[in-house]
Amino acid sequence: MPSYKLVYFNARGQAEVSRLLFKVSGKPFEDVRLDAEKGDWPGEWKAKTPFGQLPILIVDGKTIGQSKAVGRYLAREFNLAGKSNWDQARVDMIIDAFDDIGGEVYKFTVEKDAAKKAELSEKFNSETLPRHLGCLENILKENKGGKGFFVGDALTWADLALANGYDLVGGTDAPFAKFPLLADLCKRVRATTKIADWIKTRAQSPY
Repeated sequence: MPSYKLVYFNARGQAEVSRLLFKVSGKPFEDVRLDAEKGDWPGEWKAKTPFGQLPILIVDGKTIGQSKAVGRYLAREFNLAGKSNWDQARVDMIIDAFDDIGGEVYKFTVEKDAAKKAELSEKFNSETLPRHLGCLENILKENKGGKGFFVGDALTWADLALANGYDLVGGTDAPFAKFPLLADLCKRVRATTKIADWIKTRAQSPY
């Protein structure tokens, strides 16, 4: 069995979907969490990364960077990427959509000006997020009326991205109130034993 080491900060951020992939598949991995305030980053780690950033995945001593490349590799290794090339493309489309949502969240999360931060947050919650969730609801509905999974007849990392997206957009049911299919899928995925156990026991972080 390969030796896996996932290196990121003590945050969900860009590494949490990969952690969920490990947990769902039951594959052991070393969850390395760096603390920049204690000098862990950049420290010795930055020079070990392909692009000077995290997360990175180290497999048997070999390293890959970029969060989506890491997630895609793990999903393929663990048979959670989709069964056909078409299904994998659909899964990648959904992953990219969640990446777009994360980018919008990042904008107001890092904004220093209080008024601007409030403006960006309000626009995200009233316009941007509902638009994205509406598109995802429609995509889900295309697959068996939205009663199963995003793609095909089994869990993929697109479904894990939704489960992680719940925390990304505030950790409440409110954003999903008008999107019942998404809400139901998110609830079902987060309630599976391995994911529910991970959510209960994982290290706490603000984002």
